[in-house]
Amino acid sequence: MNATLLKRLFRAIQSGSAPDVESLCQRIVADEKRVGHTQIAQELEGILAQPTKAPSSPGLLTRMPTSRRDSAPLLQEIPVEQLRHEMVLPSSVEKRFQRVEKEFAARSRLAKHGLKPRHRILLYGPPGCGKSLGAERLAWNTGLPLRKVRFDTLLSSYFGETMANLRKVFDAAQASPCALFLDECDTLARSRTERNDVGEVTRITNGLLEMLEHHRGDGLVIAATNLDSALDTALFRRFDEVLKIPLPGIDEIERLLRTTLSAMETDRALAWRDLAQEMDGMSGSEVVHIGQNAAKHSVLEGRKRVSEADIRHALAEIHERHHQAP
Repeated sequence: MNATLLKRLFRAIQSGSAPDVESLCQRIVADEKRVGHTQIAQELEGILAQPTKAPSSPGLLTRMPTSRRDSAPLLQEIPVEQLRHEMVLPSSVEKRFQRVEKEFAARSRLAKHGLKPRHRILLYGPPGCGKSLGAERLAWNTGLPLRKVRFDTLLSSYFGETMANLRKVFDAAQASPCALFLDECDTLARSRTERNDVGEVTRITNGLLEMLEHHRGDGLVIAATNLDSALDTALFRRFDEVLKIPLPGIDEIERLLRTTLSAMETDRALAWRDLAQEMDGMSGSEVVHIGQNAAKHSVLEGRKRVSEADIRHALAEIHERHHQAP
């Protein structure tokens, strides 16, 4: 296809101009006929001849929802090439992730028996344990675009606007299948029994519970939080799968460290297990950070292999940062 024509088509789709899109599609059909691609031209003409779907129909290209007051985007789509999907988890947690992914892949077969795949997933655990990584992994393995809720534009101090914005987000996920990611969902779903609760907070929590309950999109809704105790207990019941992502054990720490340094040469005598034991209690993100900093230190020092000294240097930096933290 002509590159200029392709760029014009994408610009027309982005701007939401239906007449321009149709005109460009007809140009594409004509070009395919001109170069002798008769079969594909006939198939494309058949698609164009089909009745136009309503704007809310699943599968139609739709623009991202925007806030009611200032038209700021309510969702951020993470490009596929930026999705991280390699996780090191205890086998019991890994199997539960795989079950969600397998059920999504088999959703058509399940439907024939009146069964539904798990599609509302809650991830919780301490900071740095891998909740965001888990959402990215689920999007990658299901082939769904990952769309992250932007709470900076969704939340509003004006009465009723937060609920209106939230409704737009769920309507968009209903119309166009995706992995809808509500990171730090405790922002919306604090317990209704908190002493400092106000009426608007309760309405937002109730609204979120209702939207989760009635969501029938073909994708996933993934929520993540550090604070399971502060969440409304009713929220847990709205999810098909509640996954606690623990801090890595010594086995997982060693695997994380080896994986992080897999692109580098390492000293053969490197005491992986001893180093992993010294990192016991750290989050997965801290272990990865140590591995990356050790690799950088080795390169900057002009060495071809990462040594135990490089890793201990990076480990000491983490300990120093912990001591300096308020």
